[in-house]
Amino acid sequence: MEYLIKQYPLETGALEIQYIEEFFGEFPRKKTAREIVDRLRDREFLILIAEARLPDDQGMIAPVAFKVVHELKRQEREPKLVELVAKLSDSVTFEDRKVLYSWIGGTRRDWRSQGHFRALTEESEAWAHACGFHEVVVKTKNRFYDMRGTLDQLEFDVIKYEIHPKDNRESKVYLSKRLTSDVVRAHTSTRTVVFAE
Repeated sequence: MEYLIKQYPLETGALEIQYIEEFFGEFPRKKTAREIVDRLRDREFLILIAEARLPDDQGMIAPVAFKVVHELKRQEREPKLVELVAKLSDSVTFEDRKVLYSWIGGTRRDWRSQGHFRALTEESEAWAHACGFHEVVVKTKNRFYDMRGTLDQLEFDVIKYEIHPKDNRESKVYLSKRLTSDVVRAHTSTRTVVFAE
């Protein structure tokens, strides 16, 4: 299967992500376009959306999965990123390295297990490797079993586990993957990437 992926510029991509997140019921708080623009401005980033033909109407193409990744620097200003870097400082080396953060993403429930998220992840890894990134990190919650399974299949390593004091399902899981030529050569998805206007 060949996957169709659109790469978006900042403003248009932020609006698309705000729209598509409405189809994801498990996210308690959706990101606004303004939040996305504010986070990504003045740093390297990639906004990708996978599209597919609807099964009951092959003439219609719909967004089915998305992924947003961005550079994570040792010296961050946004409080959430300052906290993230502090939590990762004993597990990730930032000095003289480019670190990529897999920030937000997902696949619509009715389109899961079809390889769309793998294709988006592999495309983001190829882009990141070409841009000189050394490592990609991601944070999820223990209760997102589907996501944890996907990250396992994509060969991400757990680098930190932050136990929630009351509910282990809410514990945070931090994962990492080194971005080498071997990683890019091992990609299995066939992708066509087009640039949105």
